[in-house]
Amino acid sequence: MTTTPSISYSFTARLVLPARATAISELTSCIEREGGAVSGLDVTAADNSRLRVDLTVAAADTEQADRIVATMRSVPGVEMGKVSDRTFLAHLGGKLRIEPRVPIRNRDDLSLIYTPGVARVCMAIANQPSDARNLTIKGNTIAVVTDGTAVLGLGDIGPLAALPVMEGKAALFKRFADIDAFPICLDTTDTEEIIAAVKAISPVFAGINLEDISAPRCFEIEERLRRELDIPVFHDDQHGTAIVVLAALRNALRVAGKGLPDVRIVMSGAGAAGTAILKLLLLAGARDVVVSDADGIVTPTRPDIASGENPSLMWSATHTNPREVSGTLRDALVGADVFVGVSAPNILTGDDIATMAPDSVVFALANPVPEVDLNEAAQHALVVASGRSDFANQINNVLVFPGVFRGLLNASSRKVTPEVLLAAADALAGVVRPEELNPTYIVPSVFHPDVTRTVANAVSSAAAGR
Repeated sequence: MTTTPSISYSFTARLVLPARATAISELTSCIEREGGAVSGLDVTAADNSRLRVDLTVAAADTEQADRIVATMRSVPGVEMGKVSDRTFLAHLGGKLRIEPRVPIRNRDDLSLIYTPGVARVCMAIANQPSDARNLTIKGNTIAVVTDGTAVLGLGDIGPLAALPVMEGKAALFKRFADIDAFPICLDTTDTEEIIAAVKAISPVFAGINLEDISAPRCFEIEERLRRELDIPVFHDDQHGTAIVVLAALRNALRVAGKGLPDVRIVMSGAGAAGTAILKLLLLAGARDVVVSDADGIVTPTRPDIASGENPSLMWSATHTNPREVSGTLRDALVGADVFVGVSAPNILTGDDIATMAPDSVVFALANPVPEVDLNEAAQHALVVASGRSDFANQINNVLVFPGVFRGLLNASSRKVTPEVLLAAADALAGVVRPEELNPTYIVPSVFHPDVTRTVANAVSSAAAGR
């Protein structure tokens, strides 16, 4: 896929230029020749012979950014000062802070919010534990929990390196749903220790958002915590992804004039996200799904599955492939209506997409590099979606996890049910009105003002059994 400049790789350079008429154009021209894009130019000081300029440039990756900086240095008369990576500046000092909600101005305030007044509140909660939802932060607070074993596309980078992602997730909860979320990065990969740690901290929280925990451990961790805690537990990598995929697919099939029970679906990827997507699609009415992973099409007779080493793969094998398709992913793709990829980059070509049925739907969600070049796929498929923000139809979990938890907290829910997941997907799909629907707009923007409220209301109603 052709790379384009992105704010994720933008930097600001402080430069001193000679005050000649062509100095700035010489600079911007060399940046553009290297493939960069100038997004800001501010003159911060000047005299009769020189200009001091802060120049902001977007690049496609760090290597290109380095080349651009080197080229800028080569412009005659340019003096290069500090170069600041804007992404690192945004994370400097972390992305969260804690502030009191009540003033502490004098001794009276201190007596009310701390000793001796707080003792009465403590005893009220001891006598009636449910009062903690109203009298503490518990009612609007969730834990974002990881062990750092499956972070973004980076893999097992550990809990400390995972912290920026968990901070970001917490910031999104606040921005989109006004939920206070705390990043909890556990320094263990032991399933029992993770379960014990989350149970031990659970009194503070009204919900648990599991994040970036590798499969297959994530399945047992979520299942056990759901069974043993009295607050909702939601693994966003599984269920957040599944909800957005189902919502997007419902709208994509409306564009294509097809129905979910009637289409042939091929999936690449049988890990945490793939398994959750599969289960939700089947629950929503899909009937013909073929799943493939790195070892081929998932079938009960495949040796690694027949041995029973991976129960989640056996479940997938026995609930899919009704036509008993054999061979490779490419074989399964012939004549298929839908491709959903949550696997690896560049495993398909545009020619493979051309073998699909007319008006096909392609969701290539591997990130940052999708399973197939998106522009090539768009030559043959009616609807193409990805996880990228620089292409139409971004499948992004932030579309649902704030609203899902807002609805669960509003309903004081104790669990996440299949009905909640379906309700969230239907609500998200419905944000795109029929008159707006087209091949390049099947899901709303994450900044659409109705997304969180609509999903939250649907989830709250489903959680309450309405």
